[in-house]
Amino acid sequence: MRTILITGGTGLVGKEIVKHLLAKNYRIIILTRDPAVRTENDGIEYAFWDPAKEIIDAEAVKKADAIIHLAGAGVMDKKWTDAYKKEIIESRTKSSELLIDTLRKNIHHVKVWVSASAIGWYGPDMIPGYAFTEEDKADPTFLGEVCRLWEESSKPAESLGIRVCRLRIGIVLAGKGGAYPQLRAPLKFGIASILGNGNQVVSWIQIDDLCRAFIFALENASMKGSYNAVAPDPVTNKMLTLVIAKKVKGKFFLPLHVPALILKLMLGSRSIEILKSTRVSARKIITQGFTFLYPGINTAIDAVENITDPTV
Repeated sequence: MRTILITGGTGLVGKEIVKHLLAKNYRIIILTRDPAVRTENDGIEYAFWDPAKEIIDAEAVKKADAIIHLAGAGVMDKKWTDAYKKEIIESRTKSSELLIDTLRKNIHHVKVWVSASAIGWYGPDMIPGYAFTEEDKADPTFLGEVCRLWEESSKPAESLGIRVCRLRIGIVLAGKGGAYPQLRAPLKFGIASILGNGNQVVSWIQIDDLCRAFIFALENASMKGSYNAVAPDPVTNKMLTLVIAKKVKGKFFLPLHVPALILKLMLGSRSIEILKSTRVSARKIITQGFTFLYPGINTAIDAVENITDPTV
């Protein structure tokens, strides 16, 4: 299983997974909508696709031994208009459908499909101390429905004899994109911005551990179905914010709560996910034998800061 086809390979998580795969001598084929993208790395090949137009390079799919499917419009990138909600869903489901249809129509040797999902699957914490597990049902709100449809879109691959594994990803801590730079940004002005009351639980994962989890799922035949990709030590938004502040500024910062009302005015319905408390269990993936390099928030932030260009 040496050639891995990746969708979303030019995004934050995709780029890091590619680095980890190359370090293990895998060959990479990245499906992209940019026909001009190139690389000087002999281990990476690019192939064109456009899921919205149902266009894909079938020869690239036929070369693959496994698929890592990350593609999907950014959930927090734009206001949740009806049109963008549709794009969020279809960028995930239609891309899965195109891949599966291509597999059905061609002789191939894909053995494994590892797909991204998210802990948006779960609703808000209702029972003190309870951590959501993979057996809990999808929340009926928008993001819960997105994740449900996202995961269902990969199930037909199972009927083709392909092992399918889905990783429900928590808040990714990475220095070069995603939520972390936004959490860190107010520290330029000496402010540690705590969102709302700060008591909402954040289930997070450090970027290197997330990449390792994808490769672990790829390489372990016993892994099937859905797994939470979160560290075993969820923290409150307040704790996360203060840990970052102390790492970056020492004692020289001012904690400041951003009222929930302000967040709602700025972000609209997207603020629900920022203010929602969701404690998620990592037990299932740990039981499979996965070990976290960064199980605790302090070492995770240390690792992120080591790869973050200093801006404060």
